[in-house]
Amino acid sequence: MDAVERLVGRRFDGVNLGTLMKFSHLDRPVQAHLQKVYATLTAALVVSALGCYADMQLGFAGILTFLAGFGCLAGLAMTASTPATLNTRYALLAGFSFCQGAALGKLVGMAVAINSSLVLTAFLGTSAIFCSFTLASLLSARRSFLFLGGWLASAVTCLFVVRMSSWLVGARSLGFSVELYGGLLMFSLYVLLDTQVIVEKAAMGYTDHVKAALDLLVDVLAIFARVLIILMKNQAKKAERESRRRDNKRSD
Repeated sequence: MDAVERLVGRRFDGVNLGTLMKFSHLDRPVQAHLQKVYATLTAALVVSALGCYADMQLGFAGILTFLAGFGCLAGLAMTASTPATLNTRYALLAGFSFCQGAALGKLVGMAVAINSSLVLTAFLGTSAIFCSFTLASLLSARRSFLFLGGWLASAVTCLFVVRMSSWLVGARSLGFSVELYGGLLMFSLYVLLDTQVIVEKAAMGYTDHVKAALDLLVDVLAIFARVLIILMKNQAKKAERESRRRDNKRSD
C-alpha cells in the first residue's frame, strides 16, 4: 500500500494545472511580450478565416492575391518596428493574413463539399498540435531547441529536392506523401523553434510582436493545410472502402 501511495499519491502531491502552466522562469517583460504576440496571432488568424470565407463565396484568390500577400510581407520586412509605424505594420500583417486565408479558400471549400466536419476537426487538430509544441517549448529549458534551426533548414531543402525529384522521376504520389507528412512534422518543430527564438529575442530586448506573430501565423496555416489534406485523404479512402463493400454485397 505504501508503494502504491508513493507511486500514485505522494508522487503527485501539489501538482495541478497551475503548477504545470507556471512560467515563472520567464521574466515578466518576456511574459508581457508573449501575451502581445499571441493576441496579435489570434487577430491575424481571425483575419485569415475571413479571407478564407470570402474566397469561398467569391472565388477571387489567384495571382493578384499572391502578389498582394507578397507585397504585404515585403512591406513588413522593410518597415521599421517603431511605435509610429505600429498601425501600418498591423495593416500589413492583416493584409498578408487575409491573402493567406484566401489562398486556403479552395482547399477548405473542397473539404466542406466532402464533409463539413473535416474543417472543424482540422482546426481542433491544429490547435492541439500548436498548443502542445508551444507548451513544450515554453516549459523546457531555455535555448534547448535552438539547435533545430540548422536541421529544419536542411529539412526544407530536402523537401524541395523530393518535390523536384518526384516531378522528374514521375513518382508524384510518393513525393506528395513525403512532402505532406514531412512538412507537417517540420512546421510542428518550427513552432518549437520559433517560440524559443521569440523568448530569447525578447530577453535581449527585441520585442517586435508583429514579426513574431507573423512567424507563428505561417506555421499555424501550414499545419492546418496539411492536417486538412490528411483528413480529406482519409475520408476519401473510407468512402472508397465503403463503396467496395457495397459493390461486393451487390455481387453476392
